[in-house]
Amino acid sequence: MGAQKKIEIKHQESGIQKPCFVGYCWTYFFFGFFVPIFRGEISIGVFHLIFSLVTFGIFQLIMPFLYNKQYSTRLLTDGWVLNDTEEKNNLAKTKIGIIEP
Repeated sequence: MGAQKKIEIKHQESGIQKPCFVGYCWTYFFFGFFVPIFRGEISIGVFHLIFSLVTFGIFQLIMPFLYNKQYSTRLLTDGWVLNDTEEKNNLAKTKIGIIEP
């Protein structure tokens, strides 16, 4: 498990910067399907709620291992780029699974 690491990302077009996280999602562990809703992904939050109800909460135990990677991947495919130190960027690329040519 371990700590989640904070990585700065930047939107290519607008220049807005915000934090992105990689690793185990302790926030999701404690707050569950509310985390995607708080981060502005309402449809994902509703989807997670439905899965949690259908699986009687087992989904809530599995998602903390996956959520930060999925969220980071969605951001990076929506026009955000890694904008931190080289060491943190490499860590994020490894955790997310980005392969550079």
